[in-house]
Amino acid sequence: MQKSVTCSVQSKISCIFGTQVIEIPSKKRFGQNYKIVATKQISKQALASDVKFATVTEKIDGTCCCVKKYQGQICLWARFDRKPSKSAEKRFKKFQNQHREWINNGKQGEEPRFKWNYPDDMKVVPQNWVPADGVERTGVGLVPDANGHIPGWVPISSDPRQYCWHHCVVVAGDSILVLLRNNGGLKITTVHMSELEGKTLELIGTHVNGNPYGLGSKQSPFHILVEHGQILVNNPPVIDYDDIKDWLNDKAPIEGIVWHCEDGNMFKIHRHHLGLEWPCDVTTPLLCQMPVTIEIEDSVMIQQSPLINKLFESETVFFKSLKDVLS
Repeated sequence: MQKSVTCSVQSKISCIFGTQVIEIPSKKRFGQNYKIVATKQISKQALASDVKFATVTEKIDGTCCCVKKYQGQICLWARFDRKPSKSAEKRFKKFQNQHREWINNGKQGEEPRFKWNYPDDMKVVPQNWVPADGVERTGVGLVPDANGHIPGWVPISSDPRQYCWHHCVVVAGDSILVLLRNNGGLKITTVHMSELEGKTLELIGTHVNGNPYGLGSKQSPFHILVEHGQILVNNPPVIDYDDIKDWLNDKAPIEGIVWHCEDGNMFKIHRHHLGLEWPCDVTTPLLCQMPVTIEIEDSVMIQQSPLINKLFESETVFFKSLKDVLS
């Protein structure tokens, strides 16, 4: 029986399978001349975390956010990774090429290594930037991840213009968030931030990541938050490369799957790991194939919020699809 254990997303999630690099231009990352694909072997880390007993959820395609305190007040934070400077990035890419060649040549000779000079190798970040939980630290500072980034957060109040779409989902004096939840069906509702402290969420909508779910329009943009782990996968495939690929290809037009383990570790599979396209050109995303209702407290409805006002302009509380909301 699937256990309802879900975790917050603080850093990049590892693939549930082993991975390998192939020298083919990536369709996911522009300018990247290689692809990272899954092997058919479940990773040792996933097995050690008893991934077969994990909670299985849909991977949502948006931008990551979290709820935590800033200057004593709980607020919404946007993902902001600290990236290397131009000179450091050039050195790091050279190292990555050397490391791939070392792997492709059967790991002959000494393994290439890279040493970061923190913080000089990294770009300047906003003063209120904080590293994500779990970022590795040494005696000299923070350690970038395998991509050369240091995952982190900034409060959306730090740049209201840049984070204007984040601000759209915050109402009632910055204390309530507009969320999409899956409680016996999809529901657009509101939740006090105090109930979400320490949680991570995904912001999806018209102006996020190319809008793979087709929400809203340029004239009437629509953005909403989805708490990580909220959209459970019913009857998930067994953890087998071919079974998962067939399931995603034939039955589940979703970006991927995330496994939430009881020990707090998470593992994922993305369609691109399996050579599958995303977004799906032919099929409507699964998230938009389900009906959705609006359930918002009366006390919130009277707040001066453009999103809340728009949701109730039509006086409709039931929609056949998320795509029909503010369409």
